[in-house]
Amino acid sequence: MNAISLDATDCRILTVLQHEGRISNLDLAERISLSPSACLRRLRLLEEQGVIERYRACLNREVLGFELEAFVQVSMRNDHENWHERFAEALRDWPEVIGAFVVTGETHYLLRVLAHNLKHYSDFVLGRLYKAPGVMDIRSNIVLQTLKEDSGVPVSLVTSPKVQQPG
Repeated sequence: MNAISLDATDCRILTVLQHEGRISNLDLAERISLSPSACLRRLRLLEEQGVIERYRACLNREVLGFELEAFVQVSMRNDHENWHERFAEALRDWPEVIGAFVVTGETHYLLRVLAHNLKHYSDFVLGRLYKAPGVMDIRSNIVLQTLKEDSGVPVSLVTSPKVQQPG
């Protein structure tokens, strides 16, 4: 892995961008007390180094009709050939699954699922998830209230001048 040096200015740029991805370079430069040209150079370098992967919009789920969110633990039967690959391939075609993680513990996977309502969720679980190759057990946790949600990286915790870059 190659090391990337991030200074306090880089961290300020990243913090602002995580909250305001559409901010203009001029406004960003003013906010972090840099000239627009210096700010743009740093921004381009952060993009080239892979620190900034992409820009995206955050959508309001409820406005779009997604009233139910669930975290689903999935346990697999290990005796099925290529069970992991087959499950990973199947879940790519499920738009309801907005996050999928291989985890430690009693289950193999943790899925984050959005659905319009309980019927939509039930149809997804019974019609697709339970029918996926190798699925042995499913445990659902329906979200009642979100206390904190931030998909960003805690830039304030970057204490070392060196950050590891994949490579």
